[in-house]
Amino acid sequence: MSTQLDQIAKKAKSNPKLRFTSLAHLLTPEFLTETWKQMNRRGASGVDGETTKEFEQGLDTRVQELCERLKRGAYRAPPVRRVEIPKGPGKAGTRPLGIPTVEDRLLQRAVARILEAVFEADFLECSYGFRPGCNPHGALKALRGIIVTKKVGHLFEADIRGYFNHIQHEWLQKMVAHRIADPFILRLIGKWLNAGFMVGGVVTRTKEGSPQGGPISPILSNIYLHFVLDLWFEKKIRPACQGEAYLTRFADDFVVNFQYRRDAEEFHKNLTDRFGKFGLELAEEKTRVMRFGRFVRADLAKTGEKPDTFDFLGFKHVCGTDRGGKFALVRVPCDKSRRKFLAKSKEWLSKHRHWKRRDQQKQLVMMLRGFYQYFGLHHCKPKLDGVRREVQRQWARTLRRRSQRHRLYWSYLLSQSWFELPYAVSTLHATV
Repeated sequence: MSTQLDQIAKKAKSNPKLRFTSLAHLLTPEFLTETWKQMNRRGASGVDGETTKEFEQGLDTRVQELCERLKRGAYRAPPVRRVEIPKGPGKAGTRPLGIPTVEDRLLQRAVARILEAVFEADFLECSYGFRPGCNPHGALKALRGIIVTKKVGHLFEADIRGYFNHIQHEWLQKMVAHRIADPFILRLIGKWLNAGFMVGGVVTRTKEGSPQGGPISPILSNIYLHFVLDLWFEKKIRPACQGEAYLTRFADDFVVNFQYRRDAEEFHKNLTDRFGKFGLELAEEKTRVMRFGRFVRADLAKTGEKPDTFDFLGFKHVCGTDRGGKFALVRVPCDKSRRKFLAKSKEWLSKHRHWKRRDQQKQLVMMLRGFYQYFGLHHCKPKLDGVRREVQRQWARTLRRRSQRHRLYWSYLLSQSWFELPYAVSTLHATV
């Protein structure tokens, strides 16, 4: 089945105008079983309450039945179970997450694989989110290359207000149909978009939005911004700019580097109009044009000013210098990233304060190494060491709350092997 997807991908790449009229035949029991093996099977249950373990026990029978219903046209997309998750430290309110049923999740992932095979040929190099072989570090590396080597001195930082909740169904279906002409696949996507969500047993239908949580959502959101932003920038904006211009996007997070400020300001104005046409809106309080680049620090130093900084993919970007006094792009974990991690570790310790000390240590080591793995860039070690120290303080406070007569003073704790936590390695991701 993967070979068939490879053939589709080759056809899509060789003929950018080709529309695929026959794709539904790929949705066979074998294809669904192969897809199941690639999925994360630890997800929560949907509105029917069925778990992944229960579904997997009768996997062969279930995929056979699902395929039969698809052939008869009897498949009905169930609503997703909506849950509200906190936005994170420093942010008020919650973010809605839609959880499909296990069966629906499997079918969505199978269709997403087909869409990926077709649209991967069309996606531009500036897009890094939710794509095979792409990750945040790839986007960070590309952005660094632009800032360090290109003729750019102005940066446009933007934020899309509630992106996933405002994707327009009609526009999205037209965009998918640009490459997919199989009516069966188009109807399936339409069913998922119109399925709505359930809260407290009440189903609410929606005319816009793509629920975060479903396997089909990342590829659909990428297709939407591919047409709304990426292609428009490449075909219309860049050719009209007086100087150089570069877009870097990861999912709905993006920044644009410009050589001239007037190009950046014109882009801001045009982008507002462009987004409005497709139901999207910029969060103006988080959108700005700033001076940022190789020569900005030296220029501003003449007037005693300092260059602005910006956050992208969890990192704070700073115009700095190396030991020789030359320009260096300094990237460190932003305040929000550190607060979010420390809030997570504090919450975990609070819920597991009575675990054995060695077991607590194993969990904290695993959490810290995961944090280091993502944030271990060249200039990050001091910040990462600060996070490690704060986790140790949290742990110490948690242990002391076990007893009012504790003797867990720092001199004692720091001498114990079970209290040791790993340090960050400063050379991680040196090429990013």
